[in-house]
Amino acid sequence: MANKENTVRLHRVFAAPPERVYKAFLDAAALCKWLPPNGFTCTVHEIDAKVGGKYKMSFTNFSTGNSHGFGGEYLELVPNEKIVHTDSFDDPNLPGVMVTTIVLKKVSVGTEVHITQENLPDAIPVEGCYLGWQDSLNLLALVVTPEIPDN
Repeated sequence: MANKENTVRLHRVFAAPPERVYKAFLDAAALCKWLPPNGFTCTVHEIDAKVGGKYKMSFTNFSTGNSHGFGGEYLELVPNEKIVHTDSFDDPNLPGVMVTTIVLKKVSVGTEVHITQENLPDAIPVEGCYLGWQDSLNLLALVVTPEIPDN
């Protein structure tokens, strides 16, 4: 497969305010609830949500118990508008550094989100990455959409 496109671009609208969607990308407990695709659990080992701060997490296959770790650094954080961070896998068979950009825009019904993930390792099929992100974004909607009162 010469000239493989190693970038995933996703677009989604959530019926939730940008503040809540932004927080879900930077809160360890929220990330564990929505980021791992179906069939995986997540452990956040470290998260320092500031420019230059690092994060480290792992996904574990619930069926087999196999785990893979990854982490990166926050390059840009614009509250409720933009997050840019690097991602790299612990597995030497998945080399390179990906860059993930999340752009949030307030719209009439909530928040429009554009996600770009660049420089996927060659071993990861782009369509597999799309499939995983679809699971994750469906779960994200379940986290950010409900308006639950504090009584």
